[in-house]
Amino acid sequence: MSPRYTKHEPGTSNVNSAHQTKWLYLFIGMAVIINFSGLFTNIMGPDANLYAIIAKNMVQRNNYADLFAWGSDWLDKPHFPFWVAAVSFKCFGFTTWAYKLPGILFMMMGVAYTYHFAKYLYNKQTALWAVLILLTAQHIILSNTDVRAEPYLTGLIIAAVYHFYKAYIRNNIWQLVLACLFTACAVMTKGMFALITIGGSIVGHLIITRQWKQLFHWRWLLAIILVLLFITPEVWCLYRQFDLHPEKVVFGHTGVSGIKFFFWDSQFGRFFNTGPIKGHGDPTFFIHTTLWAFLPWSLLLFAAIFQFIKKGIKNVQAQEWYCICGSLITFLLFSASQFQLPHYLNIVFPFFAIITAQYLAGLKSERSIKAVQITQTIVIALMLMIITTLWYFYRPETFDPLTGSIIAIFLLMLIFLPGRISTGMQRIIFSTMLASFIVNLFLNLCFYPSLLHYQSGSEAAIWINHNNPQKLPVYINDGQFHDDLNFYLHAPFTEITESSQIRNKGLLYANTEVLHTLETKGWKFKPVKTFKHYSVTRLNPTFLNRATREKELSEVQVVMLNP
Repeated sequence: MSPRYTKHEPGTSNVNSAHQTKWLYLFIGMAVIINFSGLFTNIMGPDANLYAIIAKNMVQRNNYADLFAWGSDWLDKPHFPFWVAAVSFKCFGFTTWAYKLPGILFMMMGVAYTYHFAKYLYNKQTALWAVLILLTAQHIILSNTDVRAEPYLTGLIIAAVYHFYKAYIRNNIWQLVLACLFTACAVMTKGMFALITIGGSIVGHLIITRQWKQLFHWRWLLAIILVLLFITPEVWCLYRQFDLHPEKVVFGHTGVSGIKFFFWDSQFGRFFNTGPIKGHGDPTFFIHTTLWAFLPWSLLLFAAIFQFIKKGIKNVQAQEWYCICGSLITFLLFSASQFQLPHYLNIVFPFFAIITAQYLAGLKSERSIKAVQITQTIVIALMLMIITTLWYFYRPETFDPLTGSIIAIFLLMLIFLPGRISTGMQRIIFSTMLASFIVNLFLNLCFYPSLLHYQSGSEAAIWINHNNPQKLPVYINDGQFHDDLNFYLHAPFTEITESSQIRNKGLLYANTEVLHTLETKGWKFKPVKTFKHYSVTRLNPTFLNRATREKELSEVQVVMLNP
C-alpha cells in the first residue's frame, strides 16, 4: 500500500531549482507575518468579543467548567477554544493579542499539517505551493484578524485527517491516538459536525477506492471509543452546568439538556433547522462565498476540482480522494443547511489548497500555463482595483506614510520581482501571492484599525481606562450587548435602568437617545466624551463612502453623573 499517489512535476524545467525554492521559503515566511499582522488590532464584535468575554469570565471566576456571558449561563459553543484562550489570558493578561495568539497558532499548526499531508500525497514542491495558497487565501487571513472558533477548528481538522491517514497506511496505534485526540478537540470546538469533514475524508477515500476490508477494520471502532473518551471533559462540564440544573432558563426554556445540545442541537439542529438557533439557507451561498473567500485562488480552485474529478473517474485507484471527499462532502452539506455563515468554509481550505496546488503542479503545456497566467492577471488587477477604490472612498485615517511606504514596496515587488526570480507557473504563483500581501497589508494595517474606531464600546473602554484617575464607578445603559466594552474595560461596571437610584458620582456609558430620556426624567450629568458608533461587521456602501458615512452612524457618550 503506497502512501503517495499521482506524482506531478511542475511545468517548467527549473521550477525545483534551489534558487527558486529559497525565494519560496522567503515568501512563505512573509505570508506567515501577514497572517500575524492583525494581532494587535482590537477584537471585532460581536462574536469575537463575546468569545473573549467568556474566556475572561473563566479566569475571573476561576471556573473553567461553566460558561457565562451577559451575567448568565451560556450554551451555544463547546469549551475547547475558551479553555485555550483562558490559559493565554492567565499567562499574558486580558489583552487583544493574548486572545488572538492561540487561534493564530492553531491555524499555523494547520498550515504545517497541510504541508506534511500534501508532501506525503504528492511531493515537496506541491506541499510548499499548498502552504502558500492556504496562507494567502483571503478568509484565512481575515479569520486570523477576526479570531473566532474557525482558526482552531481548521488546524485541528487537518491534523486529525493527517494522523488518521498515517494510522491507515502504517497501521500505527500512536498515530490513531493522536488522530482521535485532535478529532475530540475539534468536536469540543464546534460540535459533532467536525466528524463529517474528518470522517468524510477518510471514509470517502476508502469507498471510492473500494477498500472494503480497510473500511471495516477494527481500528475505526477503537477510534470511536477513543474520541468518546477524549470528549468526556466536555460532556461532564455540560452535565454539571445544565443537566444537573433543569431549573435554569436557557433559550427561554427550562429543562434544557447541555449534553443533548452538544450532540444534536448545536450543529445538526441548525442543519435541519430544528434547534433553538435557526436560519434560512441558500443552496448557492457557499459557491459565491468561495469566489471571494478563497481569493486570489478561487477560479483556479474550481478548475482544479473539475480536472481532479475528470481524471479521477478514468483512474480511480491511482488517485487520492481524501482532499476532494473531505472538502466536497462538507461543502455540499453546508450548502444544504438552513444555517449558513461565510467562515464555516474555512475548515476545508487546507483541502482546497492541496487540490489547487496539485492542479497547478500538473500543468505542463504552455497553453494551459498561459491560460492560468491570464486568469490570475485579471484577478490581481481586480483585487488591486477594489482595494484602491476602497481606499479612495473610505479614506482611512490610519493610512500613514510608513504604512504607505510598506505597501508601495510590495507593489514594486509585484511589478518587477516575479519575472526576475522565477519563470512559468512559479512566477504566476509569486505574482498572485504578492497581490494578496498588498491587499491584506492595507486591510490589516489601515482599514480594520480605522474601522474599529467606530466600535464605540472598545473605544469608550480604552478612553475610560486612561481618563478615570479617581477610579469612579462605571455604569452602562445602552440597551444592547456590550461585550467590546466589557472586555476592554479594566474596572468593573454596573448595568442600570431608568429607575435605578444612583447616589454616587460616576461615569455613565449610554447612547444619545437614552441620555435624552434620562434627562427628561431629571437625571443630572455632564457630557465628557462622544463616540461615533457603527456595527462594524455589517458593512454597506453608504458607510464605506466617507461622504455619506454620517448617515449610518449613531452616537454614544460617556457622561459624568452628578446625583
